[in-house]
Amino acid sequence: MAGDKHVQHDQRRPYRRPLTVTGMAKRVSWAAPATVWPMAQIRLFASAREAAGTKNDALPGSTVGEVLDAAVAKYGADFAGILESAAVWCNGDAVERDHPVADDDEVAVLPPVSGGSDASSQSR
Repeated sequence: MAGDKHVQHDQRRPYRRPLTVTGMAKRVSWAAPATVWPMAQIRLFASAREAAGTKNDALPGSTVGEVLDAAVAKYGADFAGILESAAVWCNGDAVERDHPVADDDEVAVLPPVSGGSDASSQSR
């Protein structure tokens, strides 16, 4: 079968026809696909919002801890300090750092807040 134009390819990958541009074959890279991390929606409140400079963002991670680590890397040391005392919720439930997240899960960072009135004004 000397006249056949048989294209040999790596048996470990499914055959893909090379892209053509005006009839000329173009080399195509067969790089491995990049790892795709879930993108959780992070919502920031009070001092966490001020430290980050935003009220929400989309950050990668497969657990709450990875999302928070990505937030610390993005927003810096001030945000990390606030995070130490903040409550963290995922989709409305209090969670630990090892809680898994999926695309579009909402991770909320709720720093402690103070307020109210002092004891002397309540005695009336």
